[in-house]
Amino acid sequence: MTVVHSFDPIIGPGATILILGSMPGVASLAAQQYYAHPRNAFWPIMGTVFDAGPELHYDARTERLRSHGVAVWDVLKLCTREGSLDSAIIESSIETNDFNELFAEHPGIVRVFFNGAKAAESYRRYVATKLPLPHVELTRLPSTSPAHASLNLDAKTRAWSDALRLGPASGSGE
Repeated sequence: MTVVHSFDPIIGPGATILILGSMPGVASLAAQQYYAHPRNAFWPIMGTVFDAGPELHYDARTERLRSHGVAVWDVLKLCTREGSLDSAIIESSIETNDFNELFAEHPGIVRVFFNGAKAAESYRRYVATKLPLPHVELTRLPSTSPAHASLNLDAKTRAWSDALRLGPASGSGE
């Protein structure tokens, strides 16, 4: 088993939206970039919503998100996992990122979107119980991972676009 560590957040001073994944996969860890797997739908969706698509250099994409008040991070700071699948994470190895510090430094964050079920469940289980934030709206969205194949790119893009542009989609809240 391998101990894996998350990245620093992509965040700017005007952040109002926080997108949380669980833990970067093997391709992302190798590239040292969020959502680096070529079949992950995250950057194509960000291209549709914020004009921050994969055709841009990574630094330009992340700057485009920051300019729209969007931050990206992971719920987990470290865990033990073999491969990239969330289902391979050893629960007893989980250590979460410091959300007390993040929310204290960025009080403008009022909406949190979870990139899939594992991110939402981990936040609910390990963070929300210790850090209740009644002013922050929590919404789970479909995972952009290629492993989540029950929705195609168009369906994922619609769900993410509706939530990020208009607020949480009806019925998808935590």
